[in-house]
Amino acid sequence: MKTSSPRSQRRGEALTGIAFVAPAVVIIVGLGLFPAAWAGLLALQKWNGFSDPRFVGVDNFERMGRDSDLVSAAFHTLAYTGIFMPASVIGGLLLAVALNRKIRFIGLYRTAIFVPFVASAAVTGLLANFVFNPEVGVVNNAFRVLGLPQQGWLEDTNQAMFVLILMSLWGQLGFVTVVYLAALQGVDGTLVDAAQVDGANGWQRFRHITVPQVAPVTTFVVIWQTIQCIQLFDLVYTTTRGGPIGATTTVVYYLWEQAFRQLNFGYGSSIAWVLFMVTMLLSLVLVAVSRRRGGVPA
Repeated sequence: MKTSSPRSQRRGEALTGIAFVAPAVVIIVGLGLFPAAWAGLLALQKWNGFSDPRFVGVDNFERMGRDSDLVSAAFHTLAYTGIFMPASVIGGLLLAVALNRKIRFIGLYRTAIFVPFVASAAVTGLLANFVFNPEVGVVNNAFRVLGLPQQGWLEDTNQAMFVLILMSLWGQLGFVTVVYLAALQGVDGTLVDAAQVDGANGWQRFRHITVPQVAPVTTFVVIWQTIQCIQLFDLVYTTTRGGPIGATTTVVYYLWEQAFRQLNFGYGSSIAWVLFMVTMLLSLVLVAVSRRRGGVPA
């Protein structure tokens, strides 16, 4: 019987592999690259979805620099990111360290931390409205019983963003904790034991051994959470709708308003493309800084 050559076998294996991944490639191209290319074309046009599109070149991008509402939305997004991202990373790491031990009912505690992450943003938004409603909310009712002054919460321009940050932490902290829990399993226990023998206390072991060991995971979490902050939309949509008086309008929510409420699809597409470029550039910068510090292998 004639046997096939090694080259023919490799060619057959390659064709088999291509056949398996081809459906996924088609889906990625269809759902990712094609809409992105179409959005890039729309960014150069003025179109309301009904009339014929009109080519305007870079006018939509120039308009962004003059749009004070967009600048305010960008500021709100930066403020949200500046508070939520470090709080979620630090809080997730501390919770992971606390749960990375053999104590009674540890499985229950870990499950309880992760459950809010499974809940949808709609559920989180409904919960936020139930808890922080100024009239009948749980928190204000508790304040009333304790004799404390009532708060406006989601209807107060100075408090609404902090409520969103708090609810985001409730929903996202479980993901960060689980990721760090997995990373802590790879920490070299001999180094921790050796440091303890040398007289290092718990904080010193955490700072000089645990934190450097999980540095690559920290880079991933920082990038992931930063992207989540930049893309904040669903929680705003289900709670404040950008209010009160635009105090919680983020870039993505403003993009949605321009494209799907005011039917400025060209302008909305230009904002989406700039947001994509900013996100990509920020991710590359974070990876480069982490590599320079030794946090991510080259």
